[in-house]
Parts: sequence; structure tokens; C-alpha cells
Amino acid sequence: MRSRYSGLTLAAALLTMSQLTPAQTAAAPLSAKDSDPVALGWMQGSPPPADKLIRYADGSGYRFPQIRWAFSNQRQLIPTRNVSRGLTTPSPLARAERADLDGVQFQVLGTGQTLSWAEALPATYTDGIVVLHQGRIVYERYFGALRPEGQHLAMSVTKSFFGLLGASLIADGKLDENAKVGALVPELKDSAFGDATVRQLLDMQTGLKYSENYADPNAEIWSHVRAGSVMPRPPGYAGPQSFYEFLQTVKKEGEHGAAFAYKTVNTDALGWVIRRVTGQGVGDYLSERIWSRIGAEQDAYFAIDTVGNEFAGGGLNTGLRDLARVGEMMRMDGRFNGQQIVPKAVIDDIRRGGDRAKFAPAGYALLPGWSYRNMWWVSHNEHGAYMARGIHGQSIYVDPKAQMVIARYASHPVAANAGNDPVTLPAFHALARHLMAGPAKP
Repeated sequence: MRSRYSGLTLAAALLTMSQLTPAQTAAAPLSAKDSDPVALGWMQGSPPPADKLIRYADGSGYRFPQIRWAFSNQRQLIPTRNVSRGLTTPSPLARAERADLDGVQFQVLGTGQTLSWAEALPATYTDGIVVLHQGRIVYERYFGALRPEGQHLAMSVTKSFFGLLGASLIADGKLDENAKVGALVPELKDSAFGDATVRQLLDMQTGLKYSENYADPNAEIWSHVRAGSVMPRPPGYAGPQSFYEFLQTVKKEGEHGAAFAYKTVNTDALGWVIRRVTGQGVGDYLSERIWSRIGAEQDAYFAIDTVGNEFAGGGLNTGLRDLARVGEMMRMDGRFNGQQIVPKAVIDDIRRGGDRAKFAPAGYALLPGWSYRNMWWVSHNEHGAYMARGIHGQSIYVDPKAQMVIARYASHPVAANAGNDPVTLPAFHALARHLMAGPAKP
């Protein structure tokens, strides 16, 4: 049976949930206002007072409300690898900001409660949000520790970047989607991934003995994140020493290709395939293929394990407007900044979506009729919207019909997207309909 936290990634979810006492779990979390990291004084002072310190080693960087500071300051806590924006001038994003968007109203899924767009932002612990309409910024806000010049942890939005890289290699003829993983990465030949295809990795249709049930201390997710040093290792730890060492221990359970099953470990296996095919670190390849070509304002960076492997499941950190640039590239059929960056065939493939019949058994009650393709989530709604999604509220939302892109970073106390989706999904759709209705009346 799938836990309500099944399919989540990163130690943020693990530590947030595992270290709460029963009383804390039952109590309502601090509001966005009361958990504001600047107001609370986290990591302020020279040095900060002992009760305001946030550290990787003791797990405090993955506890609420400390995550409201930590998600915007990952580089101060963990080892990272740079993703260069190159030496070109940033591509301009024109502005046509609209004051009327704050008043857009919608109904929260499951409750019928009416909220406005402005009310939805603190309700979902938004750290920053940018809305593009027809390529122009119509709305931009920052809260808490995030600033326009800052970077934020993208969580599982990272996976969608790996999906773009893998699918682009296929479109370029440099990678066969039907190739067996074990043939491309012989070190994985005897693991569960050995007889899986690249396509099955990209669509998360692998049969793996790998649980992301965080209530189970023996679940494989614990071994995965400890191996990659995403969370602190216990004293005397003697397990795998890197993400790739852990991949070699994964056992098969069920048949590949039978059904969609969201498991973070698939993306790390894809990352190894990309490294092997390109002969480059994924950070370098992401820079060459996408980041240095979109006219990004800032470098991005990856969380890495102790030997430099990028955390493919959730370790990318970017500036918010640069995340919006990627969303606009997706909206524009892979073309941006005067050049074709991702093959149009890749974008078309994502928009068509994956096998909905194979997605349905995964049990995402808030995503009826959705599918998953190339590590993007496809709504199949009347606007053809699709998303990159990450725990605690990270997202790129592309609505082709409304010509709208939303890039959002957040630090919601509930890791599961079920904590955000009842508000954010109808809010995004309501905003799209409002923008389609035309310009604001004077």
C-alpha cells in the first residue's frame, strides 16, 4: 500500500516527518508569517546565537521552520557543483506587470473554500513566484529568505531537467530509448536496472524493490539518501558510499514496463546513463545543453555526493527567473533566446503525455487523468497544461493555451504535494483563465 508520502524525495521529507514528536505532528504548523526566516533570525549574527544556527550535520537544515531559510541557502550547508550560465549577456524578460492578478479567485479542491491569488501565496508558504504571460513578466513576488538574486532548492523539479537531457539525447540519435541500462552502464548489469530500458527509466515504469514509505525505517529510500550523503549518516555507517554505489544494490521486484511507479532512484540511474553517454558530468552537460543557452541571469548548482555525483532526484538549485526562462522555452516548443535549445520533438512528446492507464494505479487522487512522460507531469486538461513538480511546493507550470508559465519556489511544512495541490492547482488554472480573458480594465 502506498504511503501518502510515497513518491517524495530528499531528506527534507524524511527528517521533517521522522523527527516530529506526536504532539508536534498533531499541532498546526506555524503560519507563513510566523515562520518567516528573516523575522525569526535564523543564521543572523557573527556568529549567529546557538539557538539560531542551522546545520547539515544535526539535521536542522531539514526541519520546519528552519527549511524556510535552508532551501534558499543550500550552498552554505552541503557540497555542490556549479552549472555555469556561460559568459553571454542574460536574455531580457520584458515586463507588463498586472495589479489585478492578486484578486483572482478560485475554490480550494475538496473544501469549496474560496481564496484569492494573493491569499494563496502565504497559505502555501511561497518563497518566490514569477508568472509569464506571452513571454512577459506579469507578476513577481519574493518572501522569506529568497531574493531575486538568490537561488532556491528545486527538489524533484530536478528530475524534469534530467528528463529533458535524456530525451534530447534520444532525439539527437545519441541514445537509444530501447537500449538496456546494463548495456550502457555495465556496473548496473546485475542490478534491477540491468534489463530496464532507457524509456522505462524516463517514464518511471521500472519494477524495483524500492520503497519510499518514510514511516518504515527499513525502506530503501533511507539507504539511498544516506549513500548520497543527502542526509547525515549515523555513527558507524558502513553502507554504500555514493549514489552510484547504492544503485548497484537495488533488486528487482515486479516487471519493468507494467505500470508507473514514482521512485527517485530511477533518476539517479538516468543520470549515470547521461554521464556515460556524454562523457561529462551532468552539471557540465546541463550547462552546455541548456543553461548557457537560455540567457540565464545566474549560475545554477547541484548538490553532490562525496565523489561528485549530482543528486539527480532533487539536488538542483536555481534562480527563480531562470526557472521561468526554462518554462518559457518549454512553452515555445524548445526555442528560446533566439535558438532551438531542446528539440521540438521532445516538447511534443511531453505534451502528448504518457500512458494514463499505467499512471492511474499509482493512486494520485488529486491528479485524475494525468500521466507522466520524460519526467514531466502531464495534466491532459482542456489547456494541455504540464508541470515539473517537487516536494514542499516547487513547480514549473506550463499552460500552452493560456500562453502562461508559472515558476514557483516554496517551503511548505508538509513535504507531500497533497499539501499544496488543493490550493495551487486550481489557483494556477484560475489565473490562466483570467489572463486569457484579456488585459486588465483601467
